[in-house]
Amino acid sequence: MVRGFPSLCGGALLALFFASAGFAQNPLTWDEVRQRFEVNNPNLRAGQLGIDEAKANEITAYLRPNPTATFLADQIDPFSGGPAHGPFAFLLASATFTYLHERRHKRELRLESAKEATDITISGQADLERTLVFELRGAFVQTLQAKAILELARENLNYYDHILDLNRERFKAGGIAKIDMERLELQRVQYESDLQTAEVNLITAKVQLLLLLNERTNPEQFDVSGPFDFSNSIPSRDEVRQAALESRPDLRGALQALTKAKTDHQLAVANGSTDPTFGFDVGRNPPIDQYIGVSVSIPLRIFDRNQGEKLRTQIDVGRSERLNDAAKAQVLSDVDSAHATVNSTILLLQPYKSRYLQQATEVRDAIEFAYEHGAASLLDYLNAQAEYRSLQVTYLNLVGSYLIAASQLNLAVGREVLP
Repeated sequence: MVRGFPSLCGGALLALFFASAGFAQNPLTWDEVRQRFEVNNPNLRAGQLGIDEAKANEITAYLRPNPTATFLADQIDPFSGGPAHGPFAFLLASATFTYLHERRHKRELRLESAKEATDITISGQADLERTLVFELRGAFVQTLQAKAILELARENLNYYDHILDLNRERFKAGGIAKIDMERLELQRVQYESDLQTAEVNLITAKVQLLLLLNERTNPEQFDVSGPFDFSNSIPSRDEVRQAALESRPDLRGALQALTKAKTDHQLAVANGSTDPTFGFDVGRNPPIDQYIGVSVSIPLRIFDRNQGEKLRTQIDVGRSERLNDAAKAQVLSDVDSAHATVNSTILLLQPYKSRYLQQATEVRDAIEFAYEHGAASLLDYLNAQAEYRSLQVTYLNLVGSYLIAASQLNLAVGREVLP
């Protein structure tokens, strides 16, 4: 048993290694995250079932009326009395078959209306996906932003620990007062707090992203990767306006609703027409033996019982036209607002990247050098550190705002115009 113990331990360690490797996950890119979202999100899957239901309604809409069969056996005489005869001597038997013929292309119009309802459902599903992808992109950007801020918090803490180590050596050599050393050490609490807050924000962002992906992965085992930066070039306002008018599924759905309203009005007019019922019968009548016959039954339209539906569908056409105009105006408003937001964010980011970040680093290093050589006060040094940290965080938050604004523009257009 003792000799087998090392091999047992080795096997356990090997199993633990493979288990941990199985739980490890490579960071997912945006394309990979979206693919998982499209496969796993329950709202999208439920919407797809709604499309299948709409397609099933097309089958129902195009069904033909079933013929009717009527069988008759009459004048059966099972009672005794009178002249001698059998109970079926005077039997009158007949079989009648009738079929309702629908005129004015009622079936075709019902099918066309059902297909247009399916198109509206498909557009609604695309609009749902558009909205959910925006939420997904927002959660993805927040995760990247939280990762960047966490990395910055770690760098700031490591840098400040390095400064503390240097000042401890100076304190031992009598280069700084004890009270200044204590103030420097107390300032470390702020950097630790920044680190803890960043870690919590990262976990929260991952949880929100996993919720949209409908995954039960441990947030600490889940990671994403992607560029966390901004672009100076964006499409012009006229370009994104035209793209939105061509791509927005809700606008397409509004136009399809107008088309369906016109079809429904045509169907209401057609339903007001009379449908004849054709009949064929065959039977046995004892005096004349066997016979056949035909019949046609036509309802008399003395009263138009469909005039209310005709009026309702006609009014619905006008209503759909107004809703289509409103949808178009809303699309253009969304695009203009999102485009202006992206431009504004870029104008804020450009001086940060070209000038402010470099200046903040230079000022911090200069004040640090001056403080170490006695040319600057401790207060100046701490203020320079705080300003550098605040400027870096502000820049990262602005980059996150840009990416959210870019996603908002993609949402307004209905397709991706900015990566």
